[in-house]
Amino acid sequence: MGRSPRINLGGLVYHVLNRANARQTIFDAEADYQAWERVLEEAVERTRMRLLAYVAMPNHWHLVAWPRDDGDLSRFVGWLTLTHTQRWHAHRHSVGQGHLYQGRFKSFVTQSDEHLLTVCRYVERNPLRAKLVDQAEAWRWSSLWRWLGGDQQQQRSLLSAWPMARPGQWLRWVNRVESKGDLAALRHATQRGNPFGEPGWMARTVRKLGLETTLRPRGRPRAAEKGS
Repeated sequence: MGRSPRINLGGLVYHVLNRANARQTIFDAEADYQAWERVLEEAVERTRMRLLAYVAMPNHWHLVAWPRDDGDLSRFVGWLTLTHTQRWHAHRHSVGQGHLYQGRFKSFVTQSDEHLLTVCRYVERNPLRAKLVDQAEAWRWSSLWRWLGGDQQQQRSLLSAWPMARPGQWLRWVNRVESKGDLAALRHATQRGNPFGEPGWMARTVRKLGLETTLRPRGRPRAAEKGS
């Protein structure tokens, strides 16, 4: 099966993921995370991207982005990935020694209701799920830490307001274990690129964006059984 179409429309909210090539470690030290966050800040400023949530993990990162105009998502993520790769290799004197990222980024569209809250929670809970910290807010390299512990200038310069109000018990909810159903649905959307939302919205979005292939089973169709 070929790749699913790249959706690059403004006004939609996207979950974005990119991993290191061969799952190598991208961030070895605090300075590596700081350097990536500086590039992220520059990318947001250059493209006027509305960044709703993010987390940087040892070998990958997640973003929740809400572009204003068509084409902004690819410009934002493309500049972020290319610039970070160039600076990463320059710092290590390893220019020309292979790819840092595994390839093109993965993304899926999410409905701007409680499904978006589920996606932002999934992103900000990542370090806790990976057992890197005991509480999600303790992970320094995430929008949750910045929202709670960063100074006001940092928050204004990087994070945008969400399309809906953040729940009052947000921190408590992020630290609570997700259901297996939510995790399975999010991981499927990440792998296949299918929209994430309620069934009716998903069906309409799939038709509108031409994403029918993201809902089809992988592999060749099974041969019909004799007598069927």
